[in-house]
Amino acid sequence: MFESIRKDFQTYQGDWAAQGFWVMIVYRFGRWRYTIKPTILRKFFSFIYKVVYKVIQIITGIEFPCEVEVGDDFIIDHFGGIVISGYAKFGHRCRIRNGVVVGLKDVNNPAAPWIGDDVDIGAGAKVLGNIKIGNRVSIGANAVVLCDVPDDSIAVGVPALIKPKYK
Repeated sequence: MFESIRKDFQTYQGDWAAQGFWVMIVYRFGRWRYTIKPTILRKFFSFIYKVVYKVIQIITGIEFPCEVEVGDDFIIDHFGGIVISGYAKFGHRCRIRNGVVVGLKDVNNPAAPWIGDDVDIGAGAKVLGNIKIGNRVSIGANAVVLCDVPDDSIAVGVPALIKPKYK
């Protein structure tokens, strides 16, 4: 846990006041509590996690449960209005901004997006459903992505149109 927090601190360029960094500390604590063997201790730390998670959620406006899988160098660039499903998966070097939702398209189908490496998600974007976002993808501000996005692409608009990044 502490090594991961140290790496997150470097990713946030030593800015301990970044609210995204606070969220990552709580996230790392939440993941770590699953490693505790004695059930009574794990339940105690789970209670602490749930309280701190709710406090950070209220302060930052970021809902980022510890069940989300994230790669290295994950950055929450701006705070506020961010909702990430616990079913989501992020690759390495991903960046999300304020107002982003990565989640379920249908509550009866608990499947959220799998997001590749080097993905940049613009402010207000919604990425929903059982879809795969490729590597080196840029998702524009306020885009609504409901379909797979191949590597080296840009997704823009409502619903998102997929365009090649390089021509």
